[in-house]
Amino acid sequence: MKPDVLVLYPLREKAMAQIEASYTLHRWDLAEDQAALLDEVGARCTALVTNGHTLIDAALLDRLPNLKAICASSAGYDMIDVDALQDRGIHLTNTSDALFDDVADLAFLLILATRRDLIRANDYVTSGDWGREGMYPLQSAIRGKRLGIVGMGRIGQAIARRAESCGFEIAYFGRARKDGIAYPFQPDLVDLARWADVLAVSIAGGPDTQNLISAEVIDALGPTGTLVNVSRGTVVDEEALVGALASGRLGNAGLDVFLNEPDPDPRLTALSNVTLYPHHASGTVETRDAMAQLVVDNLAAFFAGDPLVTPVF
Repeated sequence: MKPDVLVLYPLREKAMAQIEASYTLHRWDLAEDQAALLDEVGARCTALVTNGHTLIDAALLDRLPNLKAICASSAGYDMIDVDALQDRGIHLTNTSDALFDDVADLAFLLILATRRDLIRANDYVTSGDWGREGMYPLQSAIRGKRLGIVGMGRIGQAIARRAESCGFEIAYFGRARKDGIAYPFQPDLVDLARWADVLAVSIAGGPDTQNLISAEVIDALGPTGTLVNVSRGTVVDEEALVGALASGRLGNAGLDVFLNEPDPDPRLTALSNVTLYPHHASGTVETRDAMAQLVVDNLAAFFAGDPLVTPVF
């Protein structure tokens, strides 16, 4: 008999076809009565597929007493109760290996767009103001500027490589100094923000990093500074961010993530000094296909008793 797998969120079409052929899938994502589905099949499911944005807490895990592996098609897993998984001996895999380049590309796009005022400059052309009022105000070059990276994992390192090629000076903050990283480590985040022209946030979300980018950090970045966030909305004190942007205490921001998704604070989205993207940094066909395939490969490894391909633990 095929092993039973619970699907909280579907994979890409090709990957879904692969797991449909190999396992008995129970579609929690499509169920009209999700509680009834868990009553019926919860005890049979030994693996679970999710996108990393659906809540998996102790209450859900209690309905899945024989669950042994969760395969998430995402880099982040802050919606998953990691402590509860570890208490129950449940493995977790993610797909960071497939998406770090696309996320770094988007982070750098936001850096360039904010620093060169792309959105307002586009409006200046389309509105006819260029013809009526003349040359757009001069902007500031990025070469020679200072980039502080918050979180020097695979995404942070990929951002750094792109930034170095454009002439940025780079330093970083994290839980600890990273072995093999040549860029200067700054253990004080406020000091890093005070030093930086641009602060790029690529650290994991979750309780440990909630409001890490605090009002103090934002104020240290200052009225000519830029905040770019491609991690999670919870990492930034969004109330402080809105206030600083509106008052001019922070120069501008480029955001792929927000505290309330998919309906961000209208006070934030109405500001003219923000460049916004709809939590879609990994949103390319190639990367989403690769992420889905990693889930397929992790499931196959788990059921074969082989080492997981991209384990978190």
